[in-house]
Amino acid sequence: MTISFPHLASYHIPITTLLQTLFPAARVLPPPAISPRTLHVGARHSPDFVCAPFKYNVGNFIEALQQGADVLFQAGGGCRFGFYADLQEQILRDLGYNFRMIKLFGSDGLSLKKLRAAALEAGAKLSYPRIIHALLIAIKSIRLIDELEFYARESAAFTSDKNTHESLLRSFKNALLHVRTLRGINKLAAQFRRTFNSVQTSVPHNALKIGIIGELFDVMEPFANRFLERELYKHRAVVTRFVNATYLLTQKKKLARKVLQDAAPYLKYPVGAEGTLSVAACAALAQGGYDGVIHVKPFACAPEVNAVPALNSLSRDTRIPVLYLSFDTQDAASLGMKTRVEAFIDMLKMKKQGGIL
Repeated sequence: MTISFPHLASYHIPITTLLQTLFPAARVLPPPAISPRTLHVGARHSPDFVCAPFKYNVGNFIEALQQGADVLFQAGGGCRFGFYADLQEQILRDLGYNFRMIKLFGSDGLSLKKLRAAALEAGAKLSYPRIIHALLIAIKSIRLIDELEFYARESAAFTSDKNTHESLLRSFKNALLHVRTLRGINKLAAQFRRTFNSVQTSVPHNALKIGIIGELFDVMEPFANRFLERELYKHRAVVTRFVNATYLLTQKKKLARKVLQDAAPYLKYPVGAEGTLSVAACAALAQGGYDGVIHVKPFACAPEVNAVPALNSLSRDTRIPVLYLSFDTQDAASLGMKTRVEAFIDMLKMKKQGGIL
């Protein structure tokens, strides 16, 4: 049995470890990093009107099946993406692939019972304690990834060697691939916290501060947003974003009411997925003295489209500029994004110097 799943940022590392723990007799095939080929293959076999994450997933699945995968895990989301697994499965079967599709998440989230049922379906006899232990390792790994990436995001542009944080993150993730215990993760966390803290950084008091908000896949997956964060580092900006896997797995449900309160008066009701959070986060960034906000989403993403009128009103009232970036399969080149970001940065610098707005 060869298991695979869709790629998303660096989270394939804890997911691979989780599946290897739950299915010790199986071969776990981590999905290849998303590439132009992934996008081309996925778009070719997907309906034109579905959002780009659907197409990325289809491309990942096809690449995995071509490498020998015969069991595919899929996770849904809080929008219509939660119902996409059935359509993706039918597309792949119509293409002639023979496999088993196990759907872990739906619109109602993930439960231990559902995970154990999925394991039993795939032929693994698991006890609840073993599942809990494996999940704890995965969640702790995810939290550590998010913690170190948050630190790097805030200061990566201000090291003497611009590649320092990227190199450290690469070393950390390579080491994380081989950790299988909670004790090992704690040891790794202490080691890399010390290493990151030892890096000399000098953040100017007048440095540009930019927040990234929007749809979860495009915010978290570097290829999907055309490596936006890396582009902002070139302009020596402090970068902050709210959406990560830790938030989605452990905080989103319990913070839902507070997020809606923070989005008021611009939103009275939730608009779906991360749309409400986009408005609440934009408000927090404006109150926190940030210079600008970049809103990213797949083309025609309904929840984020619903959030745009509220973001426009918020931007007008708080005078915080918002740049809107929509990505789809036709926008394979990053040149257009770079040009728009450069113009946005220039505008923010002029505003900071009192020249405009």
